[in-house]
Amino acid sequence: MALKGPTEEEMRTILMPLMLSGARMLDKHCPKCGSPLFEKDGRVFCPICGHRKKQRGAEMKGVEERLMEKLNELANSLPDDIDELEKHLRAMEKIIELLERYRKLEGGE
Repeated sequence: MALKGPTEEEMRTILMPLMLSGARMLDKHCPKCGSPLFEKDGRVFCPICGHRKKQRGAEMKGVEERLMEKLNELANSLPDDIDELEKHLRAMEKIIELLERYRKLEGGE
C-alpha cells in the first residue's frame, strides 16, 4: 500500500494551524501515512493519522448508531407469526454480529 500524505484540505485545516500554534514540523515522516511528523511540547506525533482516526471513529459511530436503531426497531416490532419471528431474530442476530465487528475494529486497528 502506497503512503498517502496530507490532502490539500488537511494541509489547510490541520497542518497550517498547527504550525501557527508553535508546533515544529520535523524532517521525518509518518511510517503509516507519509505525512510530516510534528513536535509540540516535547511530543512527536502525526496530526494526519490522528485526524483520520478520529474521522473513522466518527463514521463508525454513525454506522453503529444506525445498526442500534434498526435492532431496536426490530425488537419493538416482533411479529406473532413464527416464520416472520424467525426472520426477525435472524436479522437481529446479524446486526449484533456486525455491531461486535465494528466494536472490535474501533478498539484496535
